Amino acid sequence: MMRIGELAARAGVTVKAVRYYERLGLVEPAREANGYRSFTEDHLRAVAEIRQLSEIGISPLRAAPFIECLDTGHEHSDQCVSSLAVYRDTIVELDRMIAALSSRRQILQERLDQGAGRSFEKETTMTDYTTLPDGLPVPEDDSAADHLPGQRMPQLELPVSDGGTVDLAGLGTGRTVIYLYPLTGQPGVDLPEGWDAIPGARGCSTEACDFRDHFEDLRRAGAQRVFGLSSQDPAYQQEVVERLRLPFAMISDDALALADALRLPTFSAPGHDRLYARLTLIVGDGRIEHVFYPIFPPNAHAQQVLDWLIQAKSEETEL
Repeated sequence: MMRIGELAARAGVTVKAVRYYERLGLVEPAREANGYRSFTEDHLRAVAEIRQLSEIGISPLRAAPFIECLDTGHEHSDQCVSSLAVYRDTIVELDRMIAALSSRRQILQERLDQGAGRSFEKETTMTDYTTLPDGLPVPEDDSAADHLPGQRMPQLELPVSDGGTVDLAGLGTGRTVIYLYPLTGQPGVDLPEGWDAIPGARGCSTEACDFRDHFEDLRRAGAQRVFGLSSQDPAYQQEVVERLRLPFAMISDDALALADALRLPTFSAPGHDRLYARLTLIVGDGRIEHVFYPIFPPNAHAQQVLDWLIQAKSEETEL
């Protein structure tokens, strides 16, 4: 004789499961004088059989024919016709489930193939402006920015993508990074014809993303402010700020007033008489302290600026 805990442990089930089988009438223990359940080896065999049936998909609710078969003295629980009937019914139900699952799988596969096909068509018809294609021409240094270091920033108040304005002559104390770029591409909007063949033209979105990803590093290295600047209007630039999740604002100079004031390098492209050449200014206390020009590749440029800031900060500390 054994108590319920021992039975459960030997049969590999929980005490709760044994009580459930008892409620279903599958096992009927004797009661001792003190009220405790008392189980036999036959009960152990029955509980183990119920567990094995559950493992192959036959619920305890349908296990009664198998236990009755054992109770009649058979060595195996499926030696009775009633047990075999449960096998057959369960197989029919499984076949029905398999057919339903196969149908669902087929539908899912078809929808997956259709969706993947549509995505491929979209990818092949739209340009990804956040990556750089191979083989872009490398811009050469034409000395067009050699005169800039040491010059004061002009008195220009220009609109910013966040709706405000910025005075380039009054940026404040500390260093400001202003990276100038020609124009950013937008999804569904074609870039000027032959854009990739113009040295230094392609890569504005990748450059913006690089400055985004290094923004906190640039601030820690001493950049009090970071701006992008182009001739695109504030609304166009605000779309870029939101789409690329940029933590800084873009300055709009649609008349290229800064280019005229500082004699900055520009170039033309189909549909655009003048665009800013890619160039970055480090401004300190109102003066241009350092210039990066030409810039290539643009998607690694923020790291170049960061390296310069760290070196400058180190040299200042030594002094």
